[in-house]
Amino acid sequence: MQFLTNIYRLGVKELWSLARDPMMLFLITYTFTVSIYVAATAMPETLHKAPIAIVDEDASPLSAHIAAAFYPPHFNPPAMISLAQIDAGMDTGDYTFVLDIPPDFQRDVLAGRSPAIQLNVDATRMTQAFTGGSYIQLMVMDEINEFIRHFRDRTPPPVDLAIRARFNPNLEEAWFGSLMEIINNVTLLSIILTGAALIREREHGTIEHLLVMPVTPAEIMLAKILSMGLVVLIAATVALVLIVQGVLRVPIEGSIALFLVGAALHLFATTSMGIFMATLARSMPQFGMLAVLILLPLQLLSGGITPRESMPVFVQNLMQAAPTTHFISAAQAILYRGAGFSVVWPQFLALAGIGSVLFVISLNRFRQTISQLT
Repeated sequence: MQFLTNIYRLGVKELWSLARDPMMLFLITYTFTVSIYVAATAMPETLHKAPIAIVDEDASPLSAHIAAAFYPPHFNPPAMISLAQIDAGMDTGDYTFVLDIPPDFQRDVLAGRSPAIQLNVDATRMTQAFTGGSYIQLMVMDEINEFIRHFRDRTPPPVDLAIRARFNPNLEEAWFGSLMEIINNVTLLSIILTGAALIREREHGTIEHLLVMPVTPAEIMLAKILSMGLVVLIAATVALVLIVQGVLRVPIEGSIALFLVGAALHLFATTSMGIFMATLARSMPQFGMLAVLILLPLQLLSGGITPRESMPVFVQNLMQAAPTTHFISAAQAILYRGAGFSVVWPQFLALAGIGSVLFVISLNRFRQTISQLT
């Protein structure tokens, strides 16, 4: 009972210390509100308001018909420029696409010849350039066929491919962006909060006060882990209910309670990691630089952004030891696909095992660090 009482009182102390830190409170609030909203709404479609210019050297009804086919939201209204303005406009980044319709284009089309249209693409704008070229080609061919036949051909294909988009029928990117931001922010904030809590003790000199009290290193470390983990869990719950479901209207298929169980297991691992990193750093700037080196690989190689199957086998095997790999897999299964415990229990078991190993390693390192202060 004394063990639990000490953890409770030390945890309350950590919460009061956090409440008196306005920058950390701002970081928590921003991370689980504005950051999620921006991640969900600032990801436009692949081809959205792409800037395009047209060089109309034919000045015919057909060329005007083609120019009129480009309009928002996929393209900005096309700028009509001269041939001499192409290079300057693309050099300055004013246009992603420049379509050059040659002289006598309509006459050659009606005569059955095969005139060429030149499409200049700024390939540095990868997402738009990748899909925009084929999209423009289809649009131009449709407009030419309609102009020649005086109707748009709607002949059904010999085979009908029925596409069924599961879990996100309308392919709304906000559904993916908002939930993935919460998943990533749980990892980010848990490491930062626990690491900052320990470094704050060292900078303020209060770690020495704790050492003369009848508490053990395990109690000090568990108090920081539980208190900071509780803060992140509460913030994630509020973000899921108020921001994701309330403001963004994103449906959550699975159980939020089951997701929080997985998040708690994940937090056990990441908060222990934060303590370990804080024992290596001597100040918050050093801790921040170390966090960048750790967080970027965790987020980029855990399957949240790029499917793990597309990564090298060595990276896949290596990232099996990272808690984020199993947390992202379980969180996506629960929140996106409505998976139950029978589906995600292997990930939960892996998180518990990895968290236990990280806790033991961090506790040993923490004991070595505070023993140097005595």
